[in-house]
Amino acid sequence: MGTADVDWEALRAAATEISARAYAPYSRFHVGAAALAEGPDGASRLLVGCNVENAAYGVTLCAECGLVSQLHATGGGRLTHFVCVNGAGEVIMPCGRCRQLLFENGGRDLQLMTVSGVRSMAEVLPDAFGPDDLKEV
Repeated sequence: MGTADVDWEALRAAATEISARAYAPYSRFHVGAAALAEGPDGASRLLVGCNVENAAYGVTLCAECGLVSQLHATGGGRLTHFVCVNGAGEVIMPCGRCRQLLFENGGRDLQLMTVSGVRSMAEVLPDAFGPDDLKEV
């Protein structure tokens, strides 16, 4: 499925909807993420995630973490298209840790809706470190 074939507004709406379920009592900054994934069988499916805070701030779960967990819990595959929004539905950028997580589960060709438009993961995280770098170990 190419970028032109994706209903980015529907993907953004799914991210906005799930952001309302975020557990953010400390920051009050709700985040929602939505993605399309291609399963091992070639079928496409929608995944969502929201941030889950914790009183021990360092163990807060980003929305992207929940989304990637859902990817694996529902059969695996690869992320193909992704968007992250705040509670108002405005597109926001994943943090560095989450960009690495998205790269690991979508690869260089993963398409992201960013604050600058649709970009590939190769553009968002150039020269990324990943599984191929560990082949020699």
